[in-house]
Amino acid sequence: MITFKSGRLYIIGAGFAGQTLANEIKTKGIFGEVVAFLDDDPEKIGHRIESTPVLGPIRDVASLLRLHPADEAIIAIPSASREYIEEIYRILKNSGFERIRILPGISQIIDGDARLIQTRSIDPQDLLGRTPVTVNLRQSLNYLRGKRVLVTGAGGSIGSELCRQLLSAGAARLYLFGHGENSIYQIDKELRLLQEEGVGEKAVLIPIIGDLRDRDYMDWILGNLKANVLFHTAAYKHVPMMEENPVAAIDNNLFGTDNLIYAAKKHDIERFVHITTDKAVEPASVYGVSKFLCEGLVLEAAREAAALNAQRPMASFMVVRFGNVLGSRGSIMPLFQKQIEKGGPVTITHPDMKRWFMTIPEACSLVLKSGGVGENGSLYLLDMGEPVRIRDLAEQMIRFYGLEPVEDIDIEYVGLRPGERLSEKLMWDSETKQPTNFDRILKLDSSEPAELNIKSIMKELRPICRLDPAQSEKYRDGELLRRILRGHIRSYAHSGDTFAL
Repeated sequence: MITFKSGRLYIIGAGFAGQTLANEIKTKGIFGEVVAFLDDDPEKIGHRIESTPVLGPIRDVASLLRLHPADEAIIAIPSASREYIEEIYRILKNSGFERIRILPGISQIIDGDARLIQTRSIDPQDLLGRTPVTVNLRQSLNYLRGKRVLVTGAGGSIGSELCRQLLSAGAARLYLFGHGENSIYQIDKELRLLQEEGVGEKAVLIPIIGDLRDRDYMDWILGNLKANVLFHTAAYKHVPMMEENPVAAIDNNLFGTDNLIYAAKKHDIERFVHITTDKAVEPASVYGVSKFLCEGLVLEAAREAAALNAQRPMASFMVVRFGNVLGSRGSIMPLFQKQIEKGGPVTITHPDMKRWFMTIPEACSLVLKSGGVGENGSLYLLDMGEPVRIRDLAEQMIRFYGLEPVEDIDIEYVGLRPGERLSEKLMWDSETKQPTNFDRILKLDSSEPAELNIKSIMKELRPICRLDPAQSEKYRDGELLRRILRGHIRSYAHSGDTFAL
């Protein structure tokens, strides 16, 4: 019989989550032996939980442990603050633990019902940023119970985390829609494994490979799926890459979203939640422009729905905007990690560059919450806290690996790339934020009516993205596309030129 014992396990946190993990490990008998809990609660220290001793306080006792090379620590305190997690991590590392795992935050643990499969190796994003808001997922997702839920871009960073949390929604079906077969394969397999291990509820999972740009297909697929709720996360997002491929950005993001809205309206989607970005505010990049126009399309669909609602029930269309998320694919955190692991240097565009950050799980929890409490035609902004200087983030990551900036790992400044700027804005000057009844979810109101005729702009852009034999000279003309966008969007007109395909 093959065994998978990795050695002795120390569970940090003797609460319900830690006890649940210990029971699972003992029951399965193949993942090692829990030799002790470590905890700071004086009510628990000195007692035993089903024969396993509770040692503490953590700071005092960790350095006294006689560790073996394969010994491992699992931090099982889902409600802990970032500061406390960082303190525990430093204590464990200084005490000789080489292998440290962590349970996800409380927003991903339903009623403390933790599972071993949810643990993962601790990484820098667990120690960076602020403490995420606690969202009661079971309560927040009640509006999805028994529904058919479609997530576009389900294999991406945001889409895949939405799907993980949606396992707890009690949805009848969860459609995993994406363009890349490998990413959809991975999230489908991951979700099925989570279900097998008792995470969430037994929604039927259906992976779907498709292309938003295919209008006929989107019409057909939404007609057959009969989805009730749609979370639209799919988009090309890499700013410099989209500056070099502007036609692809507009074709996929703008025309793809238009196709999705068309199909959603035709086939009576109940709720349409569109994910957008701070780069849509006074956009200086093609990516930002595409998302800005997508926001307008969704809000235009909401106005149409409101006008027709008296005749027949229509979907609620809403937009949720937020800044960067820590650790997303193609973002700076994975890049910094690879640069540090090869010995540096860590490359930063500018010493004063700042960005707004939150963790992917927190952003997704708030998106799901917004989808339930949001109203038709509303634009919501997630409270991002304070912007973070990228140099500070890089230095924190270097120290996570036990190294020192400059002394051990060089930092180089490489200059702004096409489409980038030193800082981003979360709101237009014409927008004002209003509090809601929900932590870290704000509602934006605009003092200026929408002036752009987006459909007219799309008519100008269409022969660039779709071959029209009568206008074949325009097809894939990136510079023509830029000129059209500059003519309509002032902030982009002043952003400069780059080579385009």
